[in-house]
Amino acid sequence: PIDSNLLKLLIPVAICHAIGHVTSNVSFATVAVSFTHTVKALEPFFNAAASQFILGQQIPLTLWLSLAPVVIGVSMASLTELSFNWTGFISAMISNISFTYRSIYSKKAMTDMDSTNLYAYITIIALFFCIPPAIFVEGPQLLKYGFNDAIAKVGLTKLLSDFFWVGLFYHLYNQIAANTLERVAPLTHAVGNVLKRVFVIGFSIIVFGNKISLQTGIGTCIAIAGVAIYSLIKAKIEEEK
Repeated sequence: PIDSNLLKLLIPVAICHAIGHVTSNVSFATVAVSFTHTVKALEPFFNAAASQFILGQQIPLTLWLSLAPVVIGVSMASLTELSFNWTGFISAMISNISFTYRSIYSKKAMTDMDSTNLYAYITIIALFFCIPPAIFVEGPQLLKYGFNDAIAKVGLTKLLSDFFWVGLFYHLYNQIAANTLERVAPLTHAVGNVLKRVFVIGFSIIVFGNKISLQTGIGTCIAIAGVAIYSLIKAKIEEEK
């Protein structure tokens, strides 16, 4: 159970959580999945900047230098990405910023709750935050066209089953990520996180047949390598602490 004081601490976390996931999905819908994940590789850069300039934590020079390949790689990939558009790019960037603030507010909201409870609460609060804008922005159009078009295309049974499975796996993916962070060493989590991004980008290219230019491919590899270096250095610093 939570009281009003804890609820006040969790609301900013939940709002950032909601905005981050919504903008991620907007990006997925407008550009290639591989490109969205390449842009989201910049998340460590925003985390480092927020830690230093908002929380006042000193970030070692080696960590800042390790982020240079990430910025260069994402820039290279963006310049020649075949599916590039500003809506997809800006949405992915907003997602980065939202998840960074989610991390900051989460530190302030940490209590005796375990990660499962914490994630459950912010998910429920995020749902209530999303309902009003969803109804206001999309409500009439969704009921009039969206559902009817989707049912006509795939059928009601498949539409509902897709909603169920996507919702289930999306929640489990985030829930297990939160639980894992609580149970493994920082280095293990860092390596797993990098491998996850490599897997998602590679899998999306194979499954969706996304065509990428040579420069985009090289930029993506540089960005992922930069994230790997950053993660390993940061994990080592955490373990030394």
